[in-house]
Amino acid sequence: METIVLDIGETLVRDDRHWASWADWLGVPPHTLGALVGAAVAQGREATDALRILRPGMDVEEACRARAAAGRGEHLDESDLYQDVRPALGELRAAGVRVVVAGDGTVRAGELLRALDLPADLVVTSDEWGVRKPDPEFFARVAEASGAAPEATLYVGDHPADDLFPAAAAGLRTAHLRRGPYGHWWADHPDVVETADFRIDALTELVGLVGSGGVSPDPDPDPNSDSVADPASASASVEAKVVRRGTLRSVR
Repeated sequence: METIVLDIGETLVRDDRHWASWADWLGVPPHTLGALVGAAVAQGREATDALRILRPGMDVEEACRARAAAGRGEHLDESDLYQDVRPALGELRAAGVRVVVAGDGTVRAGELLRALDLPADLVVTSDEWGVRKPDPEFFARVAEASGAAPEATLYVGDHPADDLFPAAAAGLRTAHLRRGPYGHWWADHPDVVETADFRIDALTELVGLVGSGGVSPDPDPDPNSDSVADPASASASVEAKVVRRGTLRSVR
């Protein structure tokens, strides 16, 4: 791999402060909102549906603006990073790998992340690009920012439907991270197992993957299959899985 691109929420940044601040804003105990977020994840729904359960019809973006106007907007500091972030990113760059951080987030989130001076070559959010995951255009921008061929670019994230599947459909290599609610709950889903080039439990494992030179061979190859895969068939297969995973909004 020449370039590794990492998601933000629950890949680099812990979301507990995020949800605790929403609970405080709505005047509910943090464990209540946390339980509802977990239920949404298990049902394959958007995590923000938990907010709408508490406040039916809630416009989340409008509420975000109201929080910011009240001085209770986004906050991010070193304590919000997972402990393996700096060691992993630092080792990757030392190994000569281009490190890009690109995930869903506001313009403000991008500013806060860059202020942390992470060992990364580029830090950018979806709002800065004007397109959010899982839109294919987001991953087209990822491929452009990578500076390497798609097969030499690894996208790392916790969310199957927002990270793993669309990145694979864009022709990128993929690593599913068992982290956060989505990462843990859906880690062993057959589609995740089938799609991910790598499945990891910590970002520090990425350093070893860079040195491995690629994906391990299939331990039980089909003796009746052709030795060389048909690229067109492979692409069609990925697209078919993405369509099938519309139920993976049952994995969202």
